[in-house]
Amino acid sequence: MSLPTDRKYTESHEWIKAEGDVFVVGITDSAQEQLGDLVFVGDVKVGAKLAAGETAGVVESVKAASDIYAPVAGEIVAFNDALEASPGLINESAFEAWIYKIKPNNPADVDGLLDAAGYEKL
Repeated sequence: MSLPTDRKYTESHEWIKAEGDVFVVGITDSAQEQLGDLVFVGDVKVGAKLAAGETAGVVESVKAASDIYAPVAGEIVAFNDALEASPGLINESAFEAWIYKIKPNNPADVDGLLDAAGYEKL
């Protein structure tokens, strides 16, 4: 599997991609494979101001629940409402189904995250 190179990655299996002055965040294909069929994505609070590494939400599958973390410090400005009714969209296409959008305090912080090659080495 080749990872998209248009985004950055975290060791906790989130991806983050620029979309104007905000960034979209999701979980990697590897993460969704480990979790299995997702049954819930949520607990994302629009307006929450988070530090990098703080819990931004949760994903639950038939076999496990896992926190989703903020790759960078900032404010959550949107949640992907389509995931409430269809959490399996992440299983179908993890790199297309974003979970939330964050407006970073410092957009340059994204540069310190892993590129695709660095994430693949994990």
